[in-house]
Amino acid sequence: MKKEKRRKILSKFKGLTLPLFVEKDRDGFYVVECPVLEGCYTQGKTIDEALKNIREVIEIILEEKEAQEFLKSYHPSEISLHTITI
Repeated sequence: MKKEKRRKILSKFKGLTLPLFVEKDRDGFYVVECPVLEGCYTQGKTIDEALKNIREVIEIILEEKEAQEFLKSYHPSEISLHTITI
């Protein structure tokens, strides 16, 4: 039942592009964060593992009504990442 509910929720957001930050930490793990969803982060030994894990975290967060409501109105026209060295 839970899988079916999750699948139904995900179908509402099919094709939506979300930004992700990926960093390699000191221990060699890849840390991934989706900055538009509160508390949406994870890690993995490889980038592929970290991306698989963040997809699972996003699916769990999307079970929350607040996240669903936010993403209904989330339609950025452009996403970019910039860095600055200080």
